[in-house]
Amino acid sequence: MTSPFGPLVVIANPRSGRGRVGAELPKIERTLRDGGLDYRIVQTTHPGHATEAARDALRGSERYLVAVGGDGTVHEVVNGMLQDDQPIAEDAVLGVVAAGSGCDFVKSFNLPGDAVQAARHLAGDGVRRIDVGKVTFTAGAAEMIRYFPNIAEAGLGGAVVARASRLSGILGPARYLCGFWLTLPGFRPAVVRLDADGQAFEWRAHNVVVANCRFYGAGMQISPKSKPDDGALEVLVMVGPKSDAFTTLPKVYKGTHLPHRNIVELRASRVRVEPDLPFRIEADGETLGTTPATFEVIRKPIRLKV
Repeated sequence: MTSPFGPLVVIANPRSGRGRVGAELPKIERTLRDGGLDYRIVQTTHPGHATEAARDALRGSERYLVAVGGDGTVHEVVNGMLQDDQPIAEDAVLGVVAAGSGCDFVKSFNLPGDAVQAARHLAGDGVRRIDVGKVTFTAGAAEMIRYFPNIAEAGLGGAVVARASRLSGILGPARYLCGFWLTLPGFRPAVVRLDADGQAFEWRAHNVVVANCRFYGAGMQISPKSKPDDGALEVLVMVGPKSDAFTTLPKVYKGTHLPHRNIVELRASRVRVEPDLPFRIEADGETLGTTPATFEVIRKPIRLKV
């Protein structure tokens, strides 16, 4: 017996979440066996391995890919499912089992945050087509592309993620907040030129959030208006003082920080961001490169198991 989408390819980084993903895998396997689901497991060993595993599986005619872990694992698997802005396999399905340090992506779809419940949820035939963001950014002298199913940032948020990635994993979800407080004092805002679907703007700003989904940073509902299947990206430009970044923090967790006099809200399918100082970029919690950068929406290339 198997899923209507075929046997599962379970892609997991066992070291993620200080080894918590590896600890969850036996329970996930037991749940899949109890549900009569055929599967194989790919345990990743290096950055980018999940992307390679996803691409290899699809090219080998497997169609049901399951990302086990946090937003970084989902990010890598999605990048393995797309090429040249198109799905490698139109009938492929993405399943997600939130494990390890947690996964903000699943919160926008009310998917289980518990690994065993999420594994049970992989049965059945419910799917939802979703949009994916695409960012073209600068890496050294080169221009690179990455896809992001959840949220990307340029500015303070990118710098925070870069700083947090260097902190000890023992901090768990608190690593982001620690990175925030360590980064904020020395961060310099910049004059940001922004083009949103042909409309030109310019502000002095410290962060630009480009959101396909609603949650990031271990539970913050930064973009409560985002709908991941509407063909648009919600863009938030933080134009006030850096102090706004922490005075609004309690409301951000509840998604009640908008409207705000110092946050410009835009909605666009394509956004070009050019600050007069290079801003660090992150997507789905993964540190990428720097600005200038272009963010675009790809219409519904992914079928998500819901």
